[in-house]
Amino acid sequence: MITLYGFPNSRSLRATWTLEELGLSYAYRHVDLGHGEGQSDAFLARHPDGKVPVLEDGELTLFESAAICRYLAERYGESGGLLPATIEERARVDQWLFFIIGELEQPLWTQAKHKFALPGEQRVPAVLPTAAWEFQRAIRALARRFDGEGWLVGERFTLADLLLAHTLTWAVQFKMRLPPTLAAYRERVSARPALARAAARERDAAASG
Repeated sequence: MITLYGFPNSRSLRATWTLEELGLSYAYRHVDLGHGEGQSDAFLARHPDGKVPVLEDGELTLFESAAICRYLAERYGESGGLLPATIEERARVDQWLFFIIGELEQPLWTQAKHKFALPGEQRVPAVLPTAAWEFQRAIRALARRFDGEGWLVGERFTLADLLLAHTLTWAVQFKMRLPPTLAAYRERVSARPALARAAARERDAAASG
C-alpha cells in the first residue's frame, strides 16, 4: 500500500501529481504543518526535519520530493509513464531534475524562507533582490536550451516536465518574470487532468482534517 504524507501548496503536490499521472492507488495523509504536526515524534520518525512529502511504500520510507517522484516513475512507470525508455534519455531527465532543484527552485525557496517560512528574527529581507536575480539568471539558462515548445526530453511528457511546471508555478506565485514561451509552456502542462486531480486530493484531505 502506498501512503503519501503531504500539505497543500507544498512540494508534496509534485508527488501527488506523479501518483495521479501513473494512475496508482494510494492513501493521502494530510500533515497539519500549521499546527505543528510535522514536529510530532511520530512524524519526525518519517522525516528528520518534519517536512513533507513523505512516501511509504511497503517497507520503504522516502523523503525529498524529487527522490519520491523519481522512485515512483522508475518503479511503476514501466508502461511508458514519466520516464523515457533509454538510459541516455533517463540521464537527461535526471540532468533536468537536478537543474530544476538546484538552480531554479533554490532562489525561489530562498525568497520563501525570508518572506514567511523562517522565524521572523531569522529573516533577512536584504537577500530578496539577490534571490530574484539568481532566478532570472537560471531562467535565462533554461531558455538557452529549451524554448517551451514540445517537451524537455524526447517526444512526450516526462517527470522533468512535471517538476519544471510545478517550479514555474511557484515562480509565478512569487511574481517572477517568465519568458512568454515558458509562461505558455507552464500553462499548457498545468492544464493536465492529473494535476487537477492531485490538487483536489490535497485540498479535500486538508478540509476533512
